[in-house]
Amino acid sequence: MVNNLIDSNERFLEILDRLTTKSIDDYYNPYKLFDWPDTLPDDMWWMSPELTTTHGTAAAGRLSPKQLHALSKFESINFYSLNVHGIRELLIEVTRRIHTKGFETPSEFFHHFIGEENEHMWFFAEFCLRYGRKIYRQPAGASAEIPRSSVESLLVFVRILIFEELVDHFNSRMAADDRLHETIRAINRIHHQDESRHIAFGRELVTALFADVQRTSNEQELADIAAYLRRYLTYSFESLYNPHVYRDAGIPEPLALRQELLASPARAEFEQNVFRKTSKFLEKIGII
Repeated sequence: MVNNLIDSNERFLEILDRLTTKSIDDYYNPYKLFDWPDTLPDDMWWMSPELTTTHGTAAAGRLSPKQLHALSKFESINFYSLNVHGIRELLIEVTRRIHTKGFETPSEFFHHFIGEENEHMWFFAEFCLRYGRKIYRQPAGASAEIPRSSVESLLVFVRILIFEELVDHFNSRMAADDRLHETIRAINRIHHQDESRHIAFGRELVTALFADVQRTSNEQELADIAAYLRRYLTYSFESLYNPHVYRDAGIPEPLALRQELLASPARAEFEQNVFRKTSKFLEKIGII
């Protein structure tokens, strides 16, 4: 049914063709693209300070410049670690659907999507292991299990879209931030370039999948979908607040700091900014 919706949607077919062509034209070899210095200076910003979890909070005022730089280092390692885990999940789910019933038409684009995301996972992992000597573990509750039901594919692709839009919010800002080392700007810049295509595709696919679900679901089922996605938005945002990051940055009582930051008024504004475009889109199509 979904494939019928796609095949009859001239706008989607045109976008799909354009994005597939752009994936081919923009192809690069990530293994040759980046310069990897042996080390990066500790006394610099590793992440735009406005994107760190303490920005605008009372906690930031208690930290020294050295601690703030250390925090930005380990928050950047956490951010790229989240990318590694998120990409692994989306690769599993997209691979399960490529060349299956209902997804015949977008399968050609899926090939490019899978190849690009695999390369993204490599360079994010490379950064973490080179400069942080670790990939942070996936946060507890990450599985936030997707119900195995008729709406499974919808939830999978909305989750992928939420993840990609959160990541792209950070990528687009860090790519343009001249306070950051060029290696950091470069990996954010190339990821933003690819994610712009993936987000455009994801929005069209989610719109088609939700239109299909709407026809066969009652009000309670639609309300359950909305509630699930609100929980996933919250989980995704709160995964940025990692107590292991605060510990590695040398900040005492990391769990208490996490609780303080999550309760801070600045947190609500930060979350709203991160998901502003995402929430507007999901509200526009009526899914939340």
